[in-house]
Order: sequence, then structure tokens, then C-alpha cells
Amino acid sequence: MVSGNIFHCRKNSWPPEEYINKATLQLFDFDSAAPPEQAWRRRLNSHANLLKEFSVTFMEAIKMVRLGIRIWSYVREEASHGRKAPIDPFTRESCKPSATQGVPLGGMGSGSISRGFRGEFRQWQIIPGLCEASPVMANQFSIFVSRDGGNKSFASVLAPGQHEGLGSHKKADDQGISSWGWNLNGQHSTYHALFPRAWTVYDGEPDPELKVSCRQISPFIPHNYRESSLPAAVFVYTLVNTGKERAKVSLLFTWANSIGGNSHLTGGHVNEPFIAEDGVSGVLLHHKTGKGNPPVTFAIAACETQNVSVSVLPKFGLSEKSSTTAKGMWCKMVQDGQFDRENFSSGASMPSSPGETLCAAVSASTWVEPHGKCTVAFSLAWSSPKVKFSKGSTFHRRYTKFYGTSERAAKDLAHDALTQYKRWEEDIEKWQNPILQDESLPEWYKFTLFNELYFLVAGGTIWIDSPLPSSNMRNKSRDQVKELENTEVKVTEAKVSRRQGADAGRTTDSTYDVEYTTDSASDVDCMVDGVDEKHRGDLSQESDASVTLAMMDQQYDRDDVGRFLYLEGVEYIMWCTYDVHFYASFALLELFPRIELNIQRDFAKAVLCEDGRKVKFLAEGNCGIRKVRGAVPHDLGTHDPWREMNAYNIHDTSKWKDLNPKFVLQVYRDFAATGDMSFGVDVWPAVRAAMEYMEQFDRDGDGLIENDGFPDQTYDTWTVHGVSAYCGCLWLAALQAAAAMALQLGDRDFAETCKRKFLKAKPAFEQKLWNGSYFNYDSGSSSNSKSIQADQLAGQWYTASSGLPPLFDESKIKSALRKVYDFNVMKVKGGKMGAVNGMHPNGKVDETCMQSREIWTGVTYGVASTMILAGMEEEAFATAEGIFQAGWSEDGYGYWFQTPEAWTMDGHYRSLIYMRPLSIWGMQYALTLPKAILDAPKINIMDRIHLSPLNGGFPHNETGVRKIANKAKCFGNSVFHCAC
Repeated sequence: MVSGNIFHCRKNSWPPEEYINKATLQLFDFDSAAPPEQAWRRRLNSHANLLKEFSVTFMEAIKMVRLGIRIWSYVREEASHGRKAPIDPFTRESCKPSATQGVPLGGMGSGSISRGFRGEFRQWQIIPGLCEASPVMANQFSIFVSRDGGNKSFASVLAPGQHEGLGSHKKADDQGISSWGWNLNGQHSTYHALFPRAWTVYDGEPDPELKVSCRQISPFIPHNYRESSLPAAVFVYTLVNTGKERAKVSLLFTWANSIGGNSHLTGGHVNEPFIAEDGVSGVLLHHKTGKGNPPVTFAIAACETQNVSVSVLPKFGLSEKSSTTAKGMWCKMVQDGQFDRENFSSGASMPSSPGETLCAAVSASTWVEPHGKCTVAFSLAWSSPKVKFSKGSTFHRRYTKFYGTSERAAKDLAHDALTQYKRWEEDIEKWQNPILQDESLPEWYKFTLFNELYFLVAGGTIWIDSPLPSSNMRNKSRDQVKELENTEVKVTEAKVSRRQGADAGRTTDSTYDVEYTTDSASDVDCMVDGVDEKHRGDLSQESDASVTLAMMDQQYDRDDVGRFLYLEGVEYIMWCTYDVHFYASFALLELFPRIELNIQRDFAKAVLCEDGRKVKFLAEGNCGIRKVRGAVPHDLGTHDPWREMNAYNIHDTSKWKDLNPKFVLQVYRDFAATGDMSFGVDVWPAVRAAMEYMEQFDRDGDGLIENDGFPDQTYDTWTVHGVSAYCGCLWLAALQAAAAMALQLGDRDFAETCKRKFLKAKPAFEQKLWNGSYFNYDSGSSSNSKSIQADQLAGQWYTASSGLPPLFDESKIKSALRKVYDFNVMKVKGGKMGAVNGMHPNGKVDETCMQSREIWTGVTYGVASTMILAGMEEEAFATAEGIFQAGWSEDGYGYWFQTPEAWTMDGHYRSLIYMRPLSIWGMQYALTLPKAILDAPKINIMDRIHLSPLNGGFPHNETGVRKIANKAKCFGNSVFHCAC
């Protein structure tokens, strides 16, 4: 924990009373209606500037001409097949990005809709990999107020002014939404965000004597693997009448039958009213998607109580041809404040015609006595039970495990949201309060920590329900269980070839099973369990000698949390990009550790798989195979995840030097933090294979891996020569982590080998790169070889996070971090931008390439985490605060709830809504290390590994897993899977 009260003089505190009248705050001091003390805040009339995208320099463009031509050709080829390329720098959205974002809606993995801070619903991600950024302006909340005596009345959309999409001119005869009352100024209305909740307070707008608070709640609840998957959100309106007259208040929720873009015009959509239990009623909007995608059903609903009456209008349109127009609907609400009760019995509407927009409305009306208070709750839910990827694979989403596979589950989701949201809030507050109440933490950090989690909802996440193994597999296994019960389970380790080229890293005898062999000619991925007979392949032979099938079936329901995907970014459409997950994974480990372990299991299986299909790599135009056995994949795919990995095809990532060490480090960190020995045994063969694979890159026998003179790591435009600080440090850390894990699993021979290599590699690394104050960028002779890389101690970050001994002397670690702080952080606009990736020792930014001169938000948080672990808390928070200042503050560039991968020195972004900034949770992890790590034996684990006289490379002896697992006391809870 941070000692003292650092930055007490400049906490970037935004107290709510600076935005809301104190008297108003006191009126809302009940039922969570008042915004919290710590939150990100904006006035609704704040200017939402357009965001500026980065551009390459003339010299960078010259260097990338050939790459650009190949990418352009590849984008066109994918488009000819009806697919979007994972990286497409040529196509731009019609809606230019602006500083309008807010807290997104819903849980994780069931599609997401974001809501801007001014109230618009935007950034639609219902179909995997597709993001429709433009707002659907018919989707609004509106308010209608009339008072006894009839002297005062107010009607307004609860969004300020003329929004994008409305146009600037209102026609008198317009029958669409521009005919509505867009009367809100927004000067006295404010937005307060603390993910997964947000508050909008209308302080006397539009009625000066009515105070309104809208609380938006989504079911993002750490360690809750049920509610956190639900596609639903609740909007709780608290009304306070400060006038002397009774006020009739009607709140209106309107929704278009659309999933963003032009989908509302495709036709075939149907609306129908519904009445559910507990006073919940509303409208279902059945949406027929295009291009063969699964249908979606929305539900908008409100809860009727003793004081609140609910009515619906199942259908209205936006053109004069509609039987009920948007203008007619608005006039009805102005006149009556509600719709006709018989609308509930109207039944389903006729399917909409192409070009016709079908909308629905729910109204909730109440009387608020003078100086009285009232609460009105609405819910929004959507049900798209099937996920279909563009190459045809189909899965059921996680929430269908609890709500079934019908689109009509939207009604039950909307009902449960309205009846359960108070419990959601209790759980959210229980999670957040210890951090929010920690006075040692800077104010900006507290709410930014939570708000950066927006990406786990809005980052294109997919959470599927993993089916039980097929019945024929279970029957087959039952026939074999007696034979296997007394059989020693052996793992034939992946043996790595030292050959170069496309066959580099090919393994033999790569099995993880009980004496089963696999088809060595198979080119296809083998990662999807029990989904499709065509692709199940070797997995149909899975069995476990230690757990009876009855136990296996019982444990599945209790332990399985499904499978999880999230995008690298909405512009880089690749699932679970692993070199970036290295930074972001701290958030999942802290909040949803079972999801994190499952992601690592997926990559462990992938390590032992090979996909021999040919791929053209765009950087050089050469060809290779899609996935090499022994190499950690860059990603789990785009158009057919789990089955077709490595969608990234700019470089051949089987030759990257950071992916395999990152896999070993993440696995060991997760293993150490969770104490899950079953997980350790499951992934151990892949850890060994990943380490053995890297042996081919130690070309001079000094124990270190060498980079190959191209950008062979996550900085994929930044060339590296020889030994590098980044990859070399990761390798040293991986050697130590692998040795520690081997020791704890009983594989002493491998532990000895890793320790021997570490003892050989460490002095070589220091001799080649340490210059007295930091580690040089690389050991080459290029103009930037002596650059100060902000990320040079990434391996030490993980070493300290895992409770392992430091890689270097404390003085060297602090010296290198001090250099990064003094140069990469403080020499860039006084520390108000974050840490620039590369800086020359003369204090000038390294402009070798696009990425060396960029500031990476997630890397900056990672550097800050390393500083915390090294005892440099003040420097850590000053470093991370630069990201807040540039991205989230009112004086920044407007990147809230869309934090990009990078920005330039002038604040221009590259790749909005990006995964890596989740690494801010690495800071929180460093501040509150898990008990399993804090309570680990203090003896240096490397000292416990006693070296034998053996020499040479990694051993290839078979290891008895039963022996290892019994020693770890975990085998009884482990379920083994065939990997290839």
C-alpha cells in the first residue's frame, strides 16, 4: 500500500459540489441518487471536440510504401469475401470520433452499447468485430412535467441542444425526431462516471422546481460469473419536487429497432408489447439482422408501482407515411403524459418494410407531491443468444446458460434487471469502497482505475458458454476408465527443432494425453471443445485417468465459466492479442481470475498446436505457415477464433521474441497469485514447449535470445538488433519463472536447466546492455541502440508481481526507472503526457520510427506499476498521472472511455478503444499484492534449485505427471485435455 498521502497538494479532485448545488446534493442523499465523491465529471453543455488522428512522417511513409500496398491489396481481397481485414488503415468511419463517450451498458461478452456523457446511445457492438460508432438519435429519455393549476408545463428530451444526426434546421412539417422538444441547455446538468455506474443530474432543467437524477447501472460485478454476463442495464430516475405545487411527471424511453448504422432500414423488424411479473412491462423489438447474422431482440421496460403507472406505444415511425409518427407520439405525451392502456393488447406489429424505421416507447408517469420524492426505474436488455463469426462458427453466449437460447429471453433479462439492480449496486459498492475510501491514493487514480474497465464491456468482448463434452466422448471414456485408472499418465514433451524457416519450432510427439497419438498431418487447430464434430478432431479422445466421469460432470457446472474473447481494439480486430494481453491481463486476474486462467489455458493448447496453412506476411511479402508448433500465437484469430489463429499477418510472429516469454510469465504469475495447482499442471507441458522453442534464438550460446534485425516484438515498427533490453529482460524473467514453476511441480531437471541458463544469461545481458545508469535499447550499432526505452524492465515488472527475486541489483532497477522518469516522462511536456517509448540520452525523443516517438498509454501504466514494486510510489503516480492529464482531464485531448493505444507528442491518437490501458490494474495489483504471493516462503526460490553436473540445453525426458501432481496435491482436481 502507498505510504503517506502522496500528491495531497494536487490530487485532481473533482468534488461534486463544484458541479452541483450543495442543496441539490443533499436532496439526493438517499437511495444512491447522489453521485459519489470520486467520479469523472462533465457538464452536459461541454464542448465535444473532434479527435485528431496521428499521421506518419514523410520518411516513415517512404519506408512503409511496400507494406501499405500489400495491406491495401489484402484489405480488398478480404472485402471480396465479405470480410473485414483485421487491420484496415484505409477505411474510415462516416462518424468522425469525438470527445463524447461515457460509460457503456451491459455486462461482458453479450454485445455492448455505449452511452455518451450527453445521453446518446452509440458505439454499437452487437455483431462480433463490427462497431457502429454513430448514435441512434431516436433512442432517448425525455421528460414531461405539468403542475396543478395548469400554469406551468415542460417537455424536453433529456439531452442538450442539437445533437449530431439531427441536422441544424428544424422543419415545421417534420414528422421525425427533430419535431421533439430539444430544449435542454445542459448548463445546469452534469454527468458523473464511476464505471460500471453513471449519474446524470438535471439541476432544475428543464423545470426549475424539479431536480432529477438518472442513475445508470450495469451488472459488472467482480467474481460474479453469472450477472456479469448479462446484456442489461437499468436507469433509475429520482425526482425531487422543490415547488409548492404537486407535479405530474412522465418519463419517456424511446428506442429504434436497430443495431446501429443503417440496420433500422433493412426491413423485417417486428415490435410487440409485453407484461411480465412484478409490475414490469414494456416492448420487445425483434430485429432481423442482415448477412445471415443471428437475430437480436431488445426489451425496453419500466416497473409499475403503487405510485408509478406504465404505458407503452409498441410502434411509431420517423416518416409521414407512418401510422403513428414521431411527432404524433410526442404530441400525445405532451397532451396526456401517457399512452392508451389498450396498447398492451395490440399484439405483434407487421414486419417493417425496407426503408422504414420502426420505433417503440415506454412511458412511466407519477405524481410528485410538494417537497416530495419519487423513484422511477427503466431497464434495457437485448438478447442475441448466438455468436456467429464470419467463417461460420457459431456459439451460444454465456448468459444463455442461465436464460436459455431464445431471443425472447430479453423480457426476462429486463425483468430481472429491474428486480435485482439494488443487489448489483450493493455488490459494486462493496468492491469499490475500499479503494475509494483509501486516502493515500490520488483522487484522479481512484476513478480512472475503475473507468478504464469500460474496455471489458466496450472492447468487443465475447463470452461463450462452453458445452459439456459430447455424449459419445463421455461414453467412450467410461469404457476406458477402468483401464486407465491404474495407468501412469505421461506427458510427451514438445521437442523443438532447431531448423530455420517455416519449419522452425516444429515439434514431434506433441501429445498431452494417456498414450494417445495424433494425426501429424493435420493442419487444423484443435482448440474448440465439444462444439463441432468436424473440428473436434483429437479432442474427442480426451480423457482423464484421475477423475471419474461422474466427478467431471459435476465439477463442470461448478467450475466452468465459459470461454472469453476480447479485441485488441475496435480498429485492430484480433481476439485476445497476446502481447497486449500481457499488459491488460492484470484487470482480469484481479477481478475475474477464472476467466484469466481459461484464456491462459486456451493459449497453452495453442502452443502445442500447428496450422500448416500458408500465409503471406505483409511486411516483407514472404510466405510461411499460419501457426508453428511451440510458438505462442499472436492472437486467437478474427474470423474463426480458436480454430484459425494468428489473424495478424504483418510479420511472422513465430519469430517474435516476446510472445513465448510473456506466456511463461503470465502463466507463472497467475499460478502464483491464485495458488491453483490444477491450472499449473494443465499448462505445464505448454510452458516447457514454449521455453524449448526459444532455444533456437540463442545463436551464440550465451543463454540469451537475440533479436533478428526486424521489429520482432510488440513494438512492431521498431527494429531491434542483437540482444535487446525489452526481450532480453523478458527472457531472463521467463527463465526464473519457469525454474520456479518447475520446482513447485516437481520437475527438478527442468528447474536446474532453467537456473543454469539464467546464471549464464544474466551476466551476459548486463555486460552487453548496462551502461551505468540504464539498459541500452539493444546491443546493435544503430543510431538508437543507446536509446532509453520506457519499457526496458517489463520482465522485472512480472518478476516482482510474481513474488520472485529481482532480476538485477536494486540499485540498477531504481537507476533505470529513475532514468525513464527523468527523461521519458518529465522531458515530455513536464510529465503531463505519460512516458514516451524512446528517448535519446541527450534528452531528444527517439524518432527512429512511428512507435519510438509515441506515448503508449498502457505501457505508461506498466512502467508506473514497476515503479511501485520498486518502492518509487511518488514517481509512479506522477508517471501515470500524465495519461490522466492528457486523456481524461478537462484540459486533455478528449480520450475518456476510448483510451487509445498511443498518442503523439501533439496529442494525436492511434487506435481508439484499445486493450492495453487496462494495465492500470497492474498498479492496483502492485499496491495490494495477492495474499498467496505475500505469504509465500521468503527463501529465494532460485537458491532452492541445486545444480547437478549435467550440462547442455533443455532436457527432453518424459515426466510423470501423476508424480508431479501428487506432490502438488492437486491431481484429483485436474482435468487433462489432449492438446494436439
